[in-house]
Amino acid sequence: MTAPATELMEFDDVLAAYDPVLGMEVHVELGTETKMFCGCPTAFGAEPNTQVCPVCIGLPGSLPVANAAAIESAIRIGLALNCSIRPSSVFARKNYFYPDQPKNYQISQYDEPIAYDGHLEVVLADGTPWRVEIERAHMEEDTGKSLHIGGTGRIHGASHSLLDYNRAGVPLVEIVTRPIEGAGERAPEVARAYVTALRDLLKSLNVSDVRMDQGSLRCDANVSLMPKGAQEFGTRTETKNVNSLKSVETAVRYEMCRQGAVLAGGGEVVQETRHFQEGDGTTSAGRRKETAEDYRYFPEPDLPPVSPDAAWIEELRGTLPELPWVRRARIQEEWGVSDEVMRDLVNVGAVDLIIATADAGASPEAARSWWVSFLAQQANSRDVELADLPITPAQVARVIALVDEGKLTNKLAQQVVVGVLDGEGEPDEVVAARGLEVVRDDSALQKAVDEALAANPDIVEKIRGGKVQAAGKIVGDVMKATRGQADPARVKELVLAACG
Repeated sequence: MTAPATELMEFDDVLAAYDPVLGMEVHVELGTETKMFCGCPTAFGAEPNTQVCPVCIGLPGSLPVANAAAIESAIRIGLALNCSIRPSSVFARKNYFYPDQPKNYQISQYDEPIAYDGHLEVVLADGTPWRVEIERAHMEEDTGKSLHIGGTGRIHGASHSLLDYNRAGVPLVEIVTRPIEGAGERAPEVARAYVTALRDLLKSLNVSDVRMDQGSLRCDANVSLMPKGAQEFGTRTETKNVNSLKSVETAVRYEMCRQGAVLAGGGEVVQETRHFQEGDGTTSAGRRKETAEDYRYFPEPDLPPVSPDAAWIEELRGTLPELPWVRRARIQEEWGVSDEVMRDLVNVGAVDLIIATADAGASPEAARSWWVSFLAQQANSRDVELADLPITPAQVARVIALVDEGKLTNKLAQQVVVGVLDGEGEPDEVVAARGLEVVRDDSALQKAVDEALAANPDIVEKIRGGKVQAAGKIVGDVMKATRGQADPARVKELVLAACG
């Protein structure tokens, strides 16, 4: 039986009656070699339950020890977000029952987080700046993963569930904003711009690979609607684990329209978690949202306070890289492109990819052309973000080099890129496996030219009569006969010489 469709209010009608209020909670898996409180490895994709020990699965008598590298990363994140670093922060036990948290509590930070009172300046698609206030950034450990068998993949309707505790205990930093008010119709865009800027910042810090598709960066979007003229916020919902930038914007917009319909119909918004459905861009009800009191926080008795030395904090401040937006301004000046062009490159997520491709040896012009044209088309057709395409800037630079060396035409190079995207190996391996290198043997080309000329005597007469542009038909036939592996310029030379 199909569930009835959720009633939605038109977006413009929502804005006419309500003011949206956002709150963003972003979980960042840190790229440490070991877990937050034990020595288990953190590599993604290992066989289930092979990266566990008594500490991370909570066996009695096991004692946690805080990961120094994770603490360092948390401080650097806090500094980059313009936060104050607390002289002494403590870990707490957050008590709840989830089957994917084997201890039945999570070691986190509560009222004394390591970083607090910060902000992040973001830029919207049209260049409008927007300041997002950061309430806190705190350390915690990740949970395991549940795989629900049968039904829709959710726990409801599943026949049974499988649990993988490899991720349990992986270091996390949770970054929580203060309420974002006044965004109006741009609320969904502000949400996306914030997560985009945060992801760029974290990547530049080299504290995480920020792979949203693998869960290294997970966004929970809190949305509420406040009636026009009201002084108190409305009841919020929390859409959990939204895993792409586009989906962040879609989820916020959908929740605004859904909540608007509920309120306009005389109903009450339920404070709950919700699941985002990637297929149709909707959200569905999860569980009723607990309050802080429900979690029964209390100080973790097995871990001492984290008390970083002030001199060490200043030393870490000195390790912060050039901020992504500052770097982009410098690169824009070096490239000599307009604000509009640079903004377009930022909006499609191409700037850092172009920079990295140029750093790998390609010209900025060629790198820009590939990322914003053919690769952007591939990202759209595969429904992924540009940065999530399975090809590296170094691989793109190698394809460009093969074109520059005359070993590939642009069309052949596109086939090579598709091969890399499809997992066929490095560019040179794809060239060899598919037999794509440009044919440079003049005798083979001459044979193909002669055959094309023989098949088109009328074209030959036109060329001999001075209509050089007619050679394009012969060149096209030769390119088709050689599966695009001939050098068009060389083919044209041979055609004109044969008709001379």
